[in-house]
Amino acid sequence: MSTAASNTHEPSAEGPPPIQIKRRTFLLGIGALGAAGGIGYWIRERQPDSPGLSFATPLRVPPLLDSEMIDGERVFRLNAQAGATELVPGVSSATMGFNGAHLGPTLRAAHGEKVRIHVTNELTVPTTAHWHGMVLPASQDGTAHQSISPTATWTAAWQIEQPAATLWYHPHPHGQTELQVSRGMAGLFLIDDEAPPGLPAEYGVDDVPLIIQDVTVQSGGQRPGTPTTTPIGRIGNTVIVNGTYEPHFVASTSLVRLRILNASAARCYNLELSTRDVFHLVGTDGGLLPAPVPLSQLLLSPAERAEVVITVPPDADLVLRSVPHDLGMSRGDNVTSGAEDTFGILRITRANDVTTSELPARLPAAAHPTRAAAVDRHFMLGDTTINGKSMDMVRIDTVIAAGSTETWLIENTSRRAHNFHIHGTQFIVNTENGESPAPRNRGWKDTIFIAPGSTAELTVPFSAYADPTTPYMYHCHMLWHEDQGMMAQYVLTNGKPAAAPLHNGDMHH
Repeated sequence: MSTAASNTHEPSAEGPPPIQIKRRTFLLGIGALGAAGGIGYWIRERQPDSPGLSFATPLRVPPLLDSEMIDGERVFRLNAQAGATELVPGVSSATMGFNGAHLGPTLRAAHGEKVRIHVTNELTVPTTAHWHGMVLPASQDGTAHQSISPTATWTAAWQIEQPAATLWYHPHPHGQTELQVSRGMAGLFLIDDEAPPGLPAEYGVDDVPLIIQDVTVQSGGQRPGTPTTTPIGRIGNTVIVNGTYEPHFVASTSLVRLRILNASAARCYNLELSTRDVFHLVGTDGGLLPAPVPLSQLLLSPAERAEVVITVPPDADLVLRSVPHDLGMSRGDNVTSGAEDTFGILRITRANDVTTSELPARLPAAAHPTRAAAVDRHFMLGDTTINGKSMDMVRIDTVIAAGSTETWLIENTSRRAHNFHIHGTQFIVNTENGESPAPRNRGWKDTIFIAPGSTAELTVPFSAYADPTTPYMYHCHMLWHEDQGMMAQYVLTNGKPAAAPLHNGDMHH
């Protein structure tokens, strides 16, 4: 993979500049579907169970970012950059990243540590750095309210006071988030605590990050690849992992922990092994589960993370792949939105000499908060609105007492699939459609998929970081929806008046 960090390819409102293709790409073109409203789209040919000679490129592992200890703080430096990257062999794409032209390094800090991060914008457009899933003061959250102008440096500092977890960082500029994230501005932020014996924990060896994104390449190279606009946003026709096309990982241990991030703008992935063997879910967005949960499939919507442990048997040659799933929309909308695609994600084989280990039966999960009896707030998700309103940067939609715990009912009243993310907290899913939540949603979460006509009831503990003048966000993390205004704002107060009056977007019972 070749990258060149420069400002030669900058984003524009019209979308990416041309993508040059130097070799035939193996894509199956499908014409416009009447059921999909006449939208043309491209899907990959179905991946075989064994990928054979494909999936031969060694998986790139994002480097750990160096830090310095200064006055008791762990200090990191990030530079937002742009350039051109060969994401698919022979295809040069305009990309954006941190400390390079695509993606970003992995930040790592321990529970209890104070961190300080200097973010310099080397782009020609404003950006931000949002610490997704982090519990921290609103002024340090990196939303559109903390915009970083070109050439400027913004500094965020806070103390990490949450359990070990796989978090991530990405830009959050109002109206431009999809463009910047889909160009590659994403990186992992790992919080460490004492790991239980037996849980793989050596970064890049048996504890492996997988940042999954979809990009668009045009069959035949006649025209630049343009993402397909679907009811859930723009999706690509080719999947890359850590910026690697058709990646291959050679395991040197019998157990491999995959920290999976769906960093796509809209595409959902329904993950399984090509052998259809069981794997174990050990962690969700906000940290470890009480015990490993055996699964054969795992659905991840954009921004969700999952930590899974797979067993790699001798002579293994298996593929982690995404298979068809139901997003709860009409069949035409499901198809157009990629729900019936099959993609290979990562090929995994095993070295001759391996270390064998056994997965622990119990994991150090953080205790769940006490569930409240009544619903405090009810949020209805429209096509691109929350409670009928579009995002307004100067309107505070919800005022919450700092340090309180609330029950939120999220209802998808539209015909589009959505997911829901709350800044500045991790929550627990009480019920989905009135029933016990799916296994993938039983741990600490900050983002949850909600199909059309579905509901999710959440227990949401809020931090003590009172700030009546600086809001946090809650929004759909299908980024086109977010950019279209499917976002609202809340502040935490300690009894002082909020910066703006309470609006009807808050339906307090």
